Amino acid sequence: MQATDTAERDIQQFMRAGQYADAKAKAVRQLAEYPKHPEFLYMKAVCERYLKEFKSAETTVARLHDAIPEFGRAYQEEGHLYRDQGLFDSALKSYRFATRYNPGLFGAWKGQMDILRRKGREEDAKAVQVQFDRLKALPPELLAATNLIYEHKTLKAENLCRAFLQKHPHHIEAMRLLAEIGTRFGVFRDADFLLESAIEFDPDNIQLRLDYVKVLRKRQKFAAALEQSQELYNQDPDSPIFQSHLAIESMQTGDHERAFELFDRILAKYPNDHATLTSKGHGLKTFGDHEGAVASYRAAVKAAPTHGDAYFGLANLKTFRFTDEELAQMEAMLEKREIGFMDRVHLCFSVGKAYEDRGEFEKAFEQYERGNDLKCIQSRYKSEVMTIELEAQSTICTKALFEKNAGNGCSANDPIFILGLPRAGSTLLEQIVASHSQVDGTLELPNILSMAFRLRGKEPISADGRYPRILHDLTPEQLKGFGEQFIEETQIHRKGAPFFIDKMPNNFRHIGFIKLILPNAKIIDARRHPMACCFSGFKQLFAEGQEFTYGLEQVGRYYRDYVALMDHWDEVLPGQVLRVQYEDVVADIEAQVRRILDYLELPFEEACVEFHKTKRSVRTASSEQVRQPIFKSGLEQWRNFEPWLDPLKEALGPDILKRYPI
Repeated sequence: MQATDTAERDIQQFMRAGQYADAKAKAVRQLAEYPKHPEFLYMKAVCERYLKEFKSAETTVARLHDAIPEFGRAYQEEGHLYRDQGLFDSALKSYRFATRYNPGLFGAWKGQMDILRRKGREEDAKAVQVQFDRLKALPPELLAATNLIYEHKTLKAENLCRAFLQKHPHHIEAMRLLAEIGTRFGVFRDADFLLESAIEFDPDNIQLRLDYVKVLRKRQKFAAALEQSQELYNQDPDSPIFQSHLAIESMQTGDHERAFELFDRILAKYPNDHATLTSKGHGLKTFGDHEGAVASYRAAVKAAPTHGDAYFGLANLKTFRFTDEELAQMEAMLEKREIGFMDRVHLCFSVGKAYEDRGEFEKAFEQYERGNDLKCIQSRYKSEVMTIELEAQSTICTKALFEKNAGNGCSANDPIFILGLPRAGSTLLEQIVASHSQVDGTLELPNILSMAFRLRGKEPISADGRYPRILHDLTPEQLKGFGEQFIEETQIHRKGAPFFIDKMPNNFRHIGFIKLILPNAKIIDARRHPMACCFSGFKQLFAEGQEFTYGLEQVGRYYRDYVALMDHWDEVLPGQVLRVQYEDVVADIEAQVRRILDYLELPFEEACVEFHKTKRSVRTASSEQVRQPIFKSGLEQWRNFEPWLDPLKEALGPDILKRYPI
């Protein structure tokens, strides 16, 4: 047992005995060594409240908020603190934040219920009591698991749920919680199976179906997600929740007309619903309606001034410029302690974009760094683990492996993989190639990553792990089966052209697997100057994944490891990967288009040069930029921030930078 665990236990014993002064004294001693330790801060705050040291307790809770944003117990304790001082409005507000960040907090629901009844708001109190009673009915193991999930202690929560399910194999809430844990771990296939099974036992459970839709969307099983959303909608066509889900899934399957009709039906009834206004803005952006997207995002901001996602929607249009008034409003929101964690993150990146557009680069960098630092708090990414993972591909995927399997795999030649690092020009290359009459553009498809994950099992990827070592053991039949599975699963995203694009950047990690199961697939590596690519990733807040971008040192190290792995693929698969340098595309678009089409064995088409005229949905951060002709102005933008980029240069190292002189 660690020393901190022993100290926690000792403090808890003091508190159970009512010896709050002794408990606080020990917590203070521990905080001298571990100043941001959440449990010591939490217990210190509780002790101070019981000792009626309210000002000190408020200071401790504020430290706890800074240490772990969105920590539900911190807001619950803050609610208790305000309640004990008779500040009931403030207490109610804190309790609501607590249950937003952790819906398993029994005390926060009860605190709300008591205050609402004290104020004579019986209907509101009854609504809260529904949640209170639901938690009260949960077995203690599942209530504990719920709390652990929302405190990001997912491994402990998983162990509790699995132990409970061994005794109660058909318990619906246990299955749902285990599926939620799987989703948080990225094990979407297991979550899919659990929720599908739970729905068979309890087909009328609305929460199960809503969770199932989200998992299906994560797996990009859009047809199935649409079917589930349609079933919910059919049960109650007037429900704005069901309308919203159906609209989002309709958007994902390309039925924009129906999606916008549903969004408008919600807004006709609830014109200030900021979530729907933001979702509609995302849809309009994807569809290429810049003015409509701006209007929808601005309406969302007006309806909910702290809604960071709407501000970031505007910033992410790239060609949009914030007004002075909007910048001032965003900065004012950042000063509010009670705004949500992701609202704060979105606002940091949005303010950074506003300052960059004004040429105030130091202020812009401060906000980009602040946003990344916040994201790092929640991230489990470790550069050294990723280095081991990528080195394992080089160690295991040898030339002998490919020679042994020559002629194996699925013979289909229709997939075109465009991969590399995000912000390296892959969306531009996709738009160019998808402008060809014989090529369908699709999405960043998760299929290869999902197959690799299944091969890996629960082991980390390493030279000694199951994957990629198992690639040496796969039979010709298995390799062919994986290839055919990929072709079958991706069919839903195609529009009928003979060839199609998978633009998942992270597929570069699995080129060996791709070439074993689909030996005739074409692979394009989108490459960009390391300083430009890495800094662009650092200042871009991605919807999910790409956690290596949350720091200059780690994004630089990732780029370095990526180049090393791509060098390996060039060595063991000579001529199989076409490298396209972003700067070369900008310098001479037609020459690079001809080079790309020659590699793909496709005839030249002028539409590929005039890619910006192609009408199609684009869901990445570059969606606005690829609808314009190429400009050279973006090549050197990173130089505006060079005074603060030494950590990036050091992480990249001299060998990488020699390839691209600064």
